[in-house]
Amino acid sequence: MVDTFHTGLLTPTETSEYLQIPQSTLRSWLDSQAAGAPLVHRVPAERTGQPTVPFVAVAEAYVLRSLRDLGLRMSEIREAAAAVRRAFDTPYGLVSQRIATDGVDIFIDHGLGDLRRARDGQAPIHEVVADYLRYLNWNTGDEFPSSLRLRQYPESVPVVIDPRFGHGLPVVAANRVPVKAVSDLWEAGESIEDIAYEYDMSPAEVDALCGAVVRLAA
Repeated sequence: MVDTFHTGLLTPTETSEYLQIPQSTLRSWLDSQAAGAPLVHRVPAERTGQPTVPFVAVAEAYVLRSLRDLGLRMSEIREAAAAVRRAFDTPYGLVSQRIATDGVDIFIDHGLGDLRRARDGQAPIHEVVADYLRYLNWNTGDEFPSSLRLRQYPESVPVVIDPRFGHGLPVVAANRVPVKAVSDLWEAGESIEDIAYEYDMSPAEVDALCGAVVRLAA
């Protein structure tokens, strides 16, 4: 079983790609600290090129990216991260299940200052932060997330990073099949109907998934 805290799941490059974060930004987060702990955690590499980003850090980077999407400066992000970690008494406070409840208020009180609305000028910040956090999934009774849904894929075909499946590759939530396995067959010329049959998906799901892959590659 994968240790979500101490087993490297992805390389920084893969993490940047899957979370759509600039590599320079992720490197900065890996090298920065908040409340005496790395802003985004990593583990030592036993060999060159080996994954150093554990799943918990993938989730941390996702939360930080969400805060950046709201327009926060790095100083505000560090302040928000430090406040949550101190409040929950854990260096992994950014992805504690408690973040989905009282943690949202901590972000607003300590990290968002006077910023009251999202960039669209309509949704209150509290609701926007809560919306971002719904992409983290927790098993019943667990404090830390078990998987992360990737926002760039259609809601009709949820795609997740789940450390238990696919070795960190994005997988279809319903059947845990790697997205790459589906898109590789499609790019090789297999029909959507045959791919759907192979992976117990509907043709519409395969079509939506492959369409998303094409858009992301453009």
